[in-house]
Amino acid sequence: MNLVLYVFGATACAGGEDPDSTGFGVPSSASMSMTAPTSMPATTDGLSSTSAPATDTEDVEATTDAGTTAATDEPTTTGTTAATAATTEPASAGTGGCPDGSLFCACNDDATCDAGLLCENDVCVPESEPVCGDGMLAGAEECDNGADNADTATCKSDCTSQKCGDGFLGPGEACDDGNAVDNDACSNACIAASCGDTVVQMGEACDDGNGDSSDACINCQAAVCGDTFVQAGVEQCDDGNAAGGDGCSAACQIEAPQCGGNFTTGWCPQNGTNQQFTRCESVANGNKTCNNPFIKYGAVENGVPAQHVTNDFNAWCTQLGFAAWSGQVAYGSRPCDPPQGKLFGCTGYDEGVWHWCDWQDGNWLNQQLDYHQCNDGAEITSITCQ
Repeated sequence: MNLVLYVFGATACAGGEDPDSTGFGVPSSASMSMTAPTSMPATTDGLSSTSAPATDTEDVEATTDAGTTAATDEPTTTGTTAATAATTEPASAGTGGCPDGSLFCACNDDATCDAGLLCENDVCVPESEPVCGDGMLAGAEECDNGADNADTATCKSDCTSQKCGDGFLGPGEACDDGNAVDNDACSNACIAASCGDTVVQMGEACDDGNGDSSDACINCQAAVCGDTFVQAGVEQCDDGNAAGGDGCSAACQIEAPQCGGNFTTGWCPQNGTNQQFTRCESVANGNKTCNNPFIKYGAVENGVPAQHVTNDFNAWCTQLGFAAWSGQVAYGSRPCDPPQGKLFGCTGYDEGVWHWCDWQDGNWLNQQLDYHQCNDGAEITSITCQ
């Protein structure tokens, strides 16, 4: 606009007019046609675009300068600065209202995020949805072995770890009944109940964890008189029956043997021999049957009589006070470990009457027994006299 005013002044001077007399107050129509823009609108007083009313030069310059300065020198910042800041300044802890640990915000100092979020590249992002069986541990999964997941494996098919008591038979478990009852058929350690595991299970009266048959708990049952086991410090004998007069009373106390036509669990003399005796492990048939007989010769006890062609059962029965042998004898396997030994019937060696002799060398009166190879099915397991 300053350039237009300069041209306007030059034109006036060229027309012979005194600048001072005109004062640039009312320019001629010719000068207006050179300086006024052709697009200026018509005024309401009838003047055309080429005869616009005169305007004070200082006012025009002031107005024009003010408008130009406002339009070109002083940029508008309202809205532009906020928009630029919103798109170019990253959100982080303490700025932009994005607290550490929140979604799409910086992670906490310990690389953690709020519940349901994961810290990846120092930004909190949503956790991925876990897929059990994909071999990747995610979410609430305790384990994930992919195709190896199974209810009988270390990682079950629902991606939980195998545990004793979960009802699934896992590796190393003998059983798993899914309960917390410790005295049923499956213990809380997932071990099958058994006598000797020190836990009293159903059907057991006791469980002392040992195989001692002379204490108060035998085969997980309370020791009682008549169970054939002699309870140390309580019983003197136990012949497995409640009968008296057989050498072991109904209270499992030793009786003076009622020898003479009776088998007993005590030592009964074989009449006519030199210090040979017979006793039974147990008796039956009204004391007429002796089960697992043992022989003593002088001070040496527990010889085991066996099958032999020289055995004279009738002589043996009469030596013990019976009328005769009934004809009934049974054989089976019995041990004869030292100091026991195997015997056969004879009429020589230590004495000339029929008696039991050492299978090895015959003699054994007050001497050790020498033959110990038993358990061959040929030992006498019972004899019945009449």
